[in-house]
Amino acid sequence: MFSKLTSILQHAVEALAPSLPLQEDFVYHWKAITHYYIETSDDKAPVTDTNIPSHLEQMLDILVQEENERESGETGPCMEYLLHHKILETLYTLGKADCPPGMKQQVLVFYTKLLGRIRQPLLPHINVHRPVQKLIRLCGEVLATPTENEEIQFLCIVCAKLKQDPYLVNFFLENKSKSLTSRGALSVISEDGPKGQDPASGDVSQCHQPQELSGAPGVEHTESEDEPPHQVDDLSASLDDLNVTSLPEASAIRPNQDYNLVNSLLNLTRSPDGRIAVKACEGLMLLVSLPEPAAAKSLAQSTCLCELLTGRLTSLYKALPQSVDPLDIETVEAVNWGLDSYSHKEDASAFPGKRALISFLSWFDYCDQLIKEAQKTSEMGILTSTALLHRIVRQVTSDVLLQEMVVFILGDQREPETLSEISRHPLRHRLIEHCDHISDEISIMTLRMFEHLLQKPNEHILYNLVLRNLEERNYTEYKPLCPEDKDVVENGLIAGAYNTLPSQEWICSPRASPDHPKNDGKTEVHKVVNSFLCLVPDEAKSSYHVEGTGYDTYLRDAHRQFRDYCAICLRWEWPGAPKPLEKCDLEAAFFEGHFLKVLFDRMGRILDQMTVHWSSTGLQPMDWLLKKEPYDVNLQVTSVLSRLSLFPHPHTHEYLLDPYVNLASGYVVGDLMVRIQRIQDFTPKLLLVRKRLLGLEPEGPIVDHITLLEGVIVLEEFCKELAAIAFVKYHASATP
Repeated sequence: MFSKLTSILQHAVEALAPSLPLQEDFVYHWKAITHYYIETSDDKAPVTDTNIPSHLEQMLDILVQEENERESGETGPCMEYLLHHKILETLYTLGKADCPPGMKQQVLVFYTKLLGRIRQPLLPHINVHRPVQKLIRLCGEVLATPTENEEIQFLCIVCAKLKQDPYLVNFFLENKSKSLTSRGALSVISEDGPKGQDPASGDVSQCHQPQELSGAPGVEHTESEDEPPHQVDDLSASLDDLNVTSLPEASAIRPNQDYNLVNSLLNLTRSPDGRIAVKACEGLMLLVSLPEPAAAKSLAQSTCLCELLTGRLTSLYKALPQSVDPLDIETVEAVNWGLDSYSHKEDASAFPGKRALISFLSWFDYCDQLIKEAQKTSEMGILTSTALLHRIVRQVTSDVLLQEMVVFILGDQREPETLSEISRHPLRHRLIEHCDHISDEISIMTLRMFEHLLQKPNEHILYNLVLRNLEERNYTEYKPLCPEDKDVVENGLIAGAYNTLPSQEWICSPRASPDHPKNDGKTEVHKVVNSFLCLVPDEAKSSYHVEGTGYDTYLRDAHRQFRDYCAICLRWEWPGAPKPLEKCDLEAAFFEGHFLKVLFDRMGRILDQMTVHWSSTGLQPMDWLLKKEPYDVNLQVTSVLSRLSLFPHPHTHEYLLDPYVNLASGYVVGDLMVRIQRIQDFTPKLLLVRKRLLGLEPEGPIVDHITLLEGVIVLEEFCKELAAIAFVKYHASATP
């Protein structure tokens, strides 16, 4: 009672006294705390009976006021004093000793408010992240302690700070040897720099990078040498006199101390207080989302997270009754992870084992969301790396550097691909696979990278991706020769060969000779153009309803692009006609190659494909949105295929500009006719979607079967573009 009266009188005196400069006031409150340990002789009185909580609160208010009065990012003298005199180190030591009783709780509150209320980044400072790391080790040591709520609040604010600046997580990944040897007797005084160094000479605001944390393992620095010697000695002697002992070590098993933040959260997930356990799960959700490879590896390999997820799921499964009515399982309402507030007494539809079932499904939902969050993190890294590679591909102009880059991305292989060896060059394989990634953003970015790569003046690019698999022309369908058939027929085609294209002479405009006069392919090229234009049935066309969307709109771009490609490819001395079939190995199994296979697979799913998009905010579980394959991805796929069709090589022309080879093989058109007959008011809906895509109609309610309708539009436009390319290539070859 007397100490409380003293505290009230002190507050009254401080209110009446003239205000001091902030720094003097800050130092006054800190020294009042240190003087308590020097002067007190009672180590049993709880901290709430002292002035320590009041002084700590005043120090925090002064730091917040100082920051508000200064420009953003500028460190004031009070914050410099806190950093330079290692006040957080001293508080950690006092909190670990819990002296006086309840001090640990006060220290946790001070750390939490400091990190939460100060806007400038504090964790990069070595005199902040080092004591924060040490305090993290104290959390979750013993379950159901009076400080459990403060512990989880402190851990969650650290997680939130790491979410804002993910690179900071590297400060919290320790060497195992260091973290194990740093546990020892209470040590208050140690040196952190050369003796005799002038305190004012150092930059107290200096921020350290994670790699600067490495030092001699086992050395634990605490209090500053900058305190006056007699004051430090008095404080040390006073603590020794109080016979301060640290709290017992955690009863929970910690096989590795590399990632103490995770370990402490894992311990708190076992708390009997459900609210604490849920907050710990939220903290873990944040940590798995950090895009730092070292942290992800440590989390997976050096912590018990995986064991916790699977072990608890197994335990909850075993707790289920051996027999539950399947109808009861199906009718259980949607279960989301979080605080389980299910009440058996209030549930009118309760059945034996319902609570156990809800607990199992709730934890399963948490595992599902956690893995999705980790997957999103991984894909953000993939997207960033691919975007950077795309930018480099676009920017490179040096022929020498381009050649090295092409070999780095695609490898130097030039022999035909086989399905069993498509992963021979890992980076090439990975990038091609990403063209058909579950993340649409990654697919689009990777396809753009390949599209720009194909525009670079390097012959190995197209040869490695496409041409080496078309050399033998074994993509043509042919009949076995009858004895009476001639071995070789006109234009180098075997009798019965399936080829809808006109004579290949006009592809690259080979010179005519007396023995082989140039054929007029005008009629045949119009057949090819019309084949593309008629590939999509009239019932599924919508461009003729909108002015200015005819096939002729593609002619100008096709002419310009083909001219550019011809200029690039001129130096490569490609043949003017396909390789004669009598010289081709037509018996060999045909494989179009990994790149074309992935592109054709995506084209085959142009009308219906499910992909996943995600979003997450704060500490809440992620909200996942399930969406159909977007219009932009299909456009990008067709754009890459159009680029390939523009190359003036006879084999790519023969293979890609055959309207019956690839689109029909995927049954896209046949499937289209069946599906549009099942859609009521198909034509009006198709026209509405086209006008919305062109910006001619405002966005409105979602149209049924939007994926199919957008896919039909993309398919129609793609066929018009290929028709324009075929037409332009013919006229380019026919022009003298």
